[in-house]
Amino acid sequence: MSRYSRDPPDGGYGWVVVASAFFIMGLTAAVLKNFGLFFLELQNYYSVLTSTTSLMTSTTIAVFHLGSPLASALSMHLSQRPVIMVGGLLAASGMIIASLGLSLPWMYLSVGVIQGLGVSFTWVPANSMVNHYFKRWRPIACAISSSGECVFGMAFSPFFQWLIESYSWRGALLVIGGLQLNLIVCGALMKPLQPVQTSRKAVLDSKEGTGTSKKVTFQCSLIQRPELLLYIVFAIFAAAGFFIPPLFLVPYVNNLGMDQYWAASLLSVLSLADLLGRLGCGWLANLCLLRNLQLLTMVATAMGVVLLLLPIAYGYWSVLVFTSLYGFLFGCVVAIHVTSIVDIVGLEGFDSALGLFMLLRSIGGFLGPPAAGWLVDWTHNFGAAFYLSGICLLLSGCFVVLVDWLVEKKKKKKLQETLQDPCTETTDLKADV
Repeated sequence: MSRYSRDPPDGGYGWVVVASAFFIMGLTAAVLKNFGLFFLELQNYYSVLTSTTSLMTSTTIAVFHLGSPLASALSMHLSQRPVIMVGGLLAASGMIIASLGLSLPWMYLSVGVIQGLGVSFTWVPANSMVNHYFKRWRPIACAISSSGECVFGMAFSPFFQWLIESYSWRGALLVIGGLQLNLIVCGALMKPLQPVQTSRKAVLDSKEGTGTSKKVTFQCSLIQRPELLLYIVFAIFAAAGFFIPPLFLVPYVNNLGMDQYWAASLLSVLSLADLLGRLGCGWLANLCLLRNLQLLTMVATAMGVVLLLLPIAYGYWSVLVFTSLYGFLFGCVVAIHVTSIVDIVGLEGFDSALGLFMLLRSIGGFLGPPAAGWLVDWTHNFGAAFYLSGICLLLSGCFVVLVDWLVEKKKKKKLQETLQDPCTETTDLKADV
């Protein structure tokens, strides 16, 4: 009888997986990022407050995160391929139902719950596949796959605006739902890793007895690790700040009196800067000049500062500069914040840690947009949303500093124990002689 173990191939079919993940990110995250174009349309259609309208997007974000542990667990038991295909069907169904223009609770159900669960079932397994297919080239592979969000985002901004003007917001959502059916094809391309066969003797001699072939289960106990817990706190604050600017940028510039297409062009610039940030930061992380967590601290803090300064911009070009800086730094954060989980718990605990990370991050994603909407309603100033976002990101950077310190402390302790073991063994051998 044979046992199996798996090593990342670092190439080969892995690049097909990266390409598939590229399209998955584009058809899920890019759609969510550009949903701000529908904000005023939905607010006027249902005649509701800013905070009530923003609750649609925050519900999507919350369900996306809450469904992540389930997506991780199903991927472990069924493989990522079927989970992504089901997720694609759910995402498309949510948009198609939303296009019917039913009551507000139906919008929360379709855009919020169904779409959010579909995004979760596609985004989480796709990221997992890329991380398992690569080791040496993991940072750059993750950067390339995640850049699908930026490339599609650049195209979707003017495209969605044109759809809204040509077919109304309901027709636009129907077309988007049709596009998201392609997620099923992307899932079909996600071929699970073929295990490498090893001898029975090698497995029996191993410390675990069954090697890596034993059935993988979801490890909830990882939450007890202080470094992962603090990293999740970082994620909560970061998520609260992440999802506010794309949602409120278009209403902010419209409030300044800019044309709708100028506002849409800002989202395209944001996506281009995001793309450059992901690829640049992924390449920099691959050079290992700085630890991932050190780099993450720097870019998260800088992004917080940029968002605090953005409301002082009142002209198109000044808004464009701050939007570009925000987009670039956002791309830097996204390029390394998921791969940093491997640095904290290792590859063997990555799937479970990612599920827990996304689950608890939902707290920030759910509370951030409505809180920003409430501030806007209260102050009658869209700039208040960016102040809240900047403060959240500055706080998140403080927690990454603590995580990096704990991880390095644990590495040094492990290194000291390793250096002490040979001395102990040598002493024992001399005693035997």
